[in-house]
Amino acid sequence: MSRSPRLSPAPRISPLPRRSPRLLAASVALAALLALLTLATARPAAADSEICEQYGTTTVQGGRYVVGNNRWGTSATQCISVNDRGFRITRADGQTATNGAPKSYPTIYAGCHYGTCSSSEVIGPNGVRVSDSRFASIQTSVSMTYPSSGTYDAAYDIWFHRSQPSATTGQNDGAELMIWLNRQGSIQPIGSKVATVNLAGSTWDVWFGNTGWNVVSYVRTSTAGSVSFSVKTFFDDMLARGYGQSSWYLTSVQAGFEPWIGGTGLAVTDFSVTGNGQPPTQTTPPPTQTTPPPGGSCSATYALVGSWGGGFQANVTVKAGSSGVTGWTVRGTLPSGSGVQNVWNGRSTGSGSSLVVANESYNGSLAPGASTTFGFVGTGNAPSSLALTCG
Repeated sequence: MSRSPRLSPAPRISPLPRRSPRLLAASVALAALLALLTLATARPAAADSEICEQYGTTTVQGGRYVVGNNRWGTSATQCISVNDRGFRITRADGQTATNGAPKSYPTIYAGCHYGTCSSSEVIGPNGVRVSDSRFASIQTSVSMTYPSSGTYDAAYDIWFHRSQPSATTGQNDGAELMIWLNRQGSIQPIGSKVATVNLAGSTWDVWFGNTGWNVVSYVRTSTAGSVSFSVKTFFDDMLARGYGQSSWYLTSVQAGFEPWIGGTGLAVTDFSVTGNGQPPTQTTPPPTQTTPPPGGSCSATYALVGSWGGGFQANVTVKAGSSGVTGWTVRGTLPSGSGVQNVWNGRSTGSGSSLVVANESYNGSLAPGASTTFGFVGTGNAPSSLALTCG
């Protein structure tokens, strides 16, 4: 497993990882040339459109997010199928050595990266300063699916710049915050492991390295198919370790995959970045058929992810009983003065301090013992525990 540094040349949507030092200079020159020749202009995505261009990009949800193929580490073909919720790798030819750089970083993101910007209201072309109150409100969630074979990581790439950026800013010079949900094969983050922490309801190994900017990677100790969190939760841990500064600017929040071997079937099935009091964007298309009425028994467990002045984020895990369920609704009562601001992976019908969330069309039917998770951002005081019913 390599510990060599990585460098990020201009055309990449994601950083250039794990390249041996003797190759760095040649890589930069080649990448700069490729930037001039192949950087694609984002275009709106049609339903299930396909991108096979090396650095091809498109936009989804009216421009709110950018999706990019970003096949930077190989000449072999890679294609992604893009829909309004995310993307799926449909072809992933070739392979690279697992002690070197990955083949690519296909990604979906909000913000700006190397001059390609989304229309997200949350992260504009001038970024969001960490000390700004808006930074504390930024939440993100992703759901992913993984194939049964291959060597890859599934990770967020969240970028920070030392000074206020613009839409044309290239390589960010502050920090790269990576959050790994999954890794398969003999690969590891840049640098070395420095700690193990509990954040956002999970346990993570912390890795640190520097390749001209700080690379801080949080690797989940058990594989997850989805995660939701406040960006501030992880940055605060970075800050406490001396790996970041409150004067820096957040420039983009990205989620995707770094494949070395294989990769076909890797998919982002849902992605969101919200903040600044923005209501959530409905990323799931309206159901084409009515969800079956609830049936069977279930339980719901509350977990506080993080809190800040005047708000908090929480996850709720719904688990089916011995007979399974064909639909579920979770109910609870938040503390007086608290309320629900937005919900993902569920439909909220409550008001005031009443929490009432029903399943979406895609997560209502659960086999016996199976579970699903929805998340929400609340206003007011954050309860450390919450009694819930599920039926």
